[in-house]
Amino acid sequence: MPKILRFPRVVKLLNYVVERFRQAKVIEGVHLEERTIRSSDGTATLRLVIYRPENVSGELPALLYCHGGGYIMGNPEQSVEMIEKFIKTRPCVVIAPDYRKSFTKPFPAGFDDCYDTLLWARDHAAELGIAATRFIVAGHSAGGGLAAAVTLKARDTQDVDIAFQMPIYPMIDDTQPDDPAREIHTPVWDTRMNKLGWGAYLAGLKRSGEEIPAYAAPARNSDYRGFPPTITFVGTLEPFYWETAAYVDALRSEQVDVAYEEYEGCYHAFDALGGQAEVSRKARAFTYDNFAAFYDKYVVSGADASGVPS
Repeated sequence: MPKILRFPRVVKLLNYVVERFRQAKVIEGVHLEERTIRSSDGTATLRLVIYRPENVSGELPALLYCHGGGYIMGNPEQSVEMIEKFIKTRPCVVIAPDYRKSFTKPFPAGFDDCYDTLLWARDHAAELGIAATRFIVAGHSAGGGLAAAVTLKARDTQDVDIAFQMPIYPMIDDTQPDDPAREIHTPVWDTRMNKLGWGAYLAGLKRSGEEIPAYAAPARNSDYRGFPPTITFVGTLEPFYWETAAYVDALRSEQVDVAYEEYEGCYHAFDALGGQAEVSRKARAFTYDNFAAFYDKYVVSGADASGVPS
């Protein structure tokens, strides 16, 4: 990650430029639609980008996709290649919220935007041509953190049935940047950038002296009963390695079905940025092969986390 992005004013300017010149990215064979909904706090209008495969009739599963960007930057369009691969691996409607970033409004804004999108999709299932149950929730990096947080709240409230989740190398532990044992200096996203991201995301809670809830930092959750099946992977040379491994161990301790892989010597987002390197291709294959397997097992067959049909 360029060092200049360590300055909040630069990130704000970058977000403005990206939004100002944003263009829809068309996927061949996929219908693209934008919707807007009002944020649940009543202070903002939230843009949703919806991708639906063409020439596929009938009700389809829905996938809530949360983009990455350290909670401070990014938009759904940056993830269009990943979204396309999900749709073309198995037919689904992908709903991607352009949630508020932390320098616009810190937690709970971004989290609420993602959860509100899930509830909106559930309530408009017939209109969208999706199943009102058995959603898939996914995201990479900070988007993986949001996916884990959305799944946690859905487990707690039972508002929505999550068939399986895919928090890929998720940003879930706000204590990492202040832990010398886990300090790491590698390309793309390091401990210093991690500190900036968490500082911005949790700024409101820090100012008010509130306790950090698990919906903000899902690694703070201590109860993993009733979680849906999970797919994730991580490189060993990135800030999110330890928290991802601990998250997987906690899920497995409750007999949750987890597909997990560690990639030795790999930095953050190596799957997306590594081009045709063998390890990057392996990580991408792991993602979509397991997406297909879990889709077939937990969406089509309707099995629960133990593999028993529900």
